[in-house]
Amino acid sequence: MSSDQNSFPPVSLARLRVTAEADPGVLARVLERFQNLNVVPRRVVAECSAHNVLRIEVDVAGVADDRLTLIVGKVAQATSVLSAFWHWA
Repeated sequence: MSSDQNSFPPVSLARLRVTAEADPGVLARVLERFQNLNVVPRRVVAECSAHNVLRIEVDVAGVADDRLTLIVGKVAQATSVLSAFWHWA
């Protein structure tokens, strides 16, 4: 059995990075944008700093640039969000 049989095809992994106020509902508002487009994130990490700033990272794979741009635009408009952008991980 060659190693090629067990390998997966390369997948573009995008990462959404959000900085927000430490509001209890902000994580749900960020993830809601993915749910609305029927996108399941591969990984979600949220961490609250000592300065009451919540940092959220959401990794998604196989999502087109235009959909990512739509998601980031909607997330950036959400209450308590200070900044939002995506990049290729």
